[in-house]
Amino acid sequence: MSKIDEIDIRILDVLQRDANLSQRELAERVGLSQNACWRRLQRLQGAGYVQGTRTLVDLSALGLDLTVFVMIRTRNHSRDWAERFARHVASLPEAIDCHRIGGDWDYMLKVATRGMAGYDRFYQRLITGFEFDTVTGLFSMEAILENRAVDLQRLV
Repeated sequence: MSKIDEIDIRILDVLQRDANLSQRELAERVGLSQNACWRRLQRLQGAGYVQGTRTLVDLSALGLDLTVFVMIRTRNHSRDWAERFARHVASLPEAIDCHRIGGDWDYMLKVATRGMAGYDRFYQRLITGFEFDTVTGLFSMEAILENRAVDLQRLV
């Protein structure tokens, strides 16, 4: 799809806020017939604008009560090292986000774990087999904004 229009943006906006809607409810919210909405949704999915659906889970209710932002600085910036590091982080289930970033740090991970002891176990596995220049953890005391829907209407 080369270009999306205002109706496509409305479909994406509604879905990112509530992907649990039926096709009928989605069509009503965006002002289309159910068939027209379904065709547009299929086109948006095929073009990669929709990358699946997920349910937001309350991690603290499951005992994952500690969120840590792990900042990593390394001296090794080769492609092979970065690919090996990415595979390593992906193998650690506590790591829920990982970004290669610019500035004073090279990587930022978001980690969800059970308390400080859980974080320490994660940390020990994280550093195994890798030499980092610096690793530091920033401990979240409160999530002010989390999993916020992006304001897609600003794109139209």
